[in-house]
Formats: sequence, structure tokens, C-alpha cells
Amino acid sequence: MGVFVTSIQSVLAILIMIAVGYFTQGLNWFDDNFSGSISKLIMKVALPASIFMAMMKFFKPDQLAKLSTGLIYTIISILVGYLVSWLEIKAFKVPRGRRGLMMTAINGANTVFIGMPLNVALFGEISVPYLLVYYIVNTVIIWTLGVWIIAADDPTTNQKDGKKVKFDLNHLIPAPLWGFIVALPFVYIPWLKTHLLVNFVSMTLTDVGGLVTPLSLIYIGIMLKKFGISSIKFDFHLILTLIGRFIISPIIMAVIIFAGLKFGVQMNGMFQKTLIIQAATPSLAVLPILASNYHGDVKFATNVVVATSVLFIVVVPVIMVLQSI
Repeated sequence: MGVFVTSIQSVLAILIMIAVGYFTQGLNWFDDNFSGSISKLIMKVALPASIFMAMMKFFKPDQLAKLSTGLIYTIISILVGYLVSWLEIKAFKVPRGRRGLMMTAINGANTVFIGMPLNVALFGEISVPYLLVYYIVNTVIIWTLGVWIIAADDPTTNQKDGKKVKFDLNHLIPAPLWGFIVALPFVYIPWLKTHLLVNFVSMTLTDVGGLVTPLSLIYIGIMLKKFGISSIKFDFHLILTLIGRFIISPIIMAVIIFAGLKFGVQMNGMFQKTLIIQAATPSLAVLPILASNYHGDVKFATNVVVATSVLFIVVVPVIMVLQSI
């Protein structure tokens, strides 16, 4: 019961910050460009700084082997998830224009705007190195396999001819990931940390990185108000997607971790919980943009983002309690 109460309190804290964005947007405090600007500030400035400082505080070179285990688990989990979701769309005869979106929504997490602040709220900043493992794999798979699947499902193209997808390196190495990459030399070469990371630099990056959680949650509230919670249409395909994202995806991750433990592969308890929680976070926020780019069902993609963003508030405490049993 204590774990449930703690989880509820953590989620309520998150919900209150989301409500700040939701209601202030309703009061028309922000113009149309504000949400885009705050998104860029988080992605290109605050989040790289936060990841960099988390690496400085909590990442140790001897952790690399332990983190590599989680990396493998995450890759296997997401790829198995794509296979299961492919069987799902075949079994239920999902139409073109939704199939690729559904598969990517089930397996692509909103690690930046929801996964990061959620994990910090639940487990503290010490969990950030573990979260980065999921974030890296999730990002690379979304912008390679995920985009390819959505593009291949474009209903305006001939299935045989198809459309060649051009991958953008900026998608594979987005700004937040640079925070991780730039931090690695400082982690492995102590001299750099001692001589270059002077106090005022550390303090500045810490303060800037501290903007991530509140700004991300306020941003979610703003977007929920713009989308309109009442606009969610719970059709059969959306329900299938929610089941895949909130039930099947974390179960796959949990089974893989459990199988590893049975075979003697040890993993930190917080690492286990982080991977399972991230496997159940809402679908990636850019799904409607990808739907628009490849002539998919934009309304369905928007419904998925809004529905998963709202329902995760209920899902997280349940997962936390199940993990404690």
C-alpha cells in the first residue's frame, strides 16, 4: 500500500505541473509560437545540459558493462514489440494509413517530454544513466525502422514501388543525445573534469538542466489544451494501440528482464524499474507530424498522442505497485 501511495503522490506532483500549463494556456497567456519555442528550449538547451550533468554526477566508467545489458534488453524488447504489433495489425486487418502509425505508437516512447521528468520524479536523478539507455535505443529505432514502416504504409503510394525514405543524421543524433556524447570524455578522462568543468560552469549547467522537468510538464499541459482532451475518440484501433503501449510493451520488457535474471544476468533493481516504466510511457509526440509527412491518418495519430498522454497518469501507479509485488 505504501508503494501505491508514493506512486500516486509522485504522479500527482506531475499532474499539478501539467495542470499549470493546461489552465494557463486556457487563459490565453501564450501566443501560437510559445509552445514551439519552449519545445526548442527544452530539446536544444535544457535537456542536453541536464543529461550532461547527470552523467557527471552518477555515471562511472565501471558501469558500462552493466548498462550494456540494459541496452541489449531494450533492443530485443522493442524489436519483439514490433513483431507482436505487426501480428496484431494483420490479425485485425488494420487499414493502410494506420498500420505503420499503430506499430510505431506501440513501440515508440515519448522519452523526452514525459519519460525523463516521470523517471526523475519517481526515482530521482540517479536513475538518469539508466533512462539514457532506453532513450538512445528508442531514438535510433524510431528514426530508422519506425519512420521506414510509416513511410512504407503511405496509402498514396503503390505498395510495390514504394517510396525511398531518406534518413536525417540530425534525427539519429538529436540535441539531447549530444549531452550524453559530450559527457563521455569528461567521464573517462578525469583531467578534463578537474580542469575544464569549473564551479561556475557546473552551477550554470545544473540550473539550466533543472528547467527540464517543470518546463516539459507545463509543455504537455499546453499541448493537451490545444489538442482538446474531449476530442479523443476511443475507436477499436485506438484501444488496440493503448493495449499494446500500456500492457503488451511493458510485459515484453518485464519478461525479457525476468528471463535474464533466471539465466544469471544481474541487473540493478532501479535499472529494471526504469526500463519497464519507459516501456509504458506515452507514444512519441511527433507521431502526428510523421502521419502528415507520409499521408497517414493524422486524426488517429493525434488521438493516440492525447490518449496515451492522459492515461499514463493512471497506468504508472499500477505498474509501480506490480513491480513491488
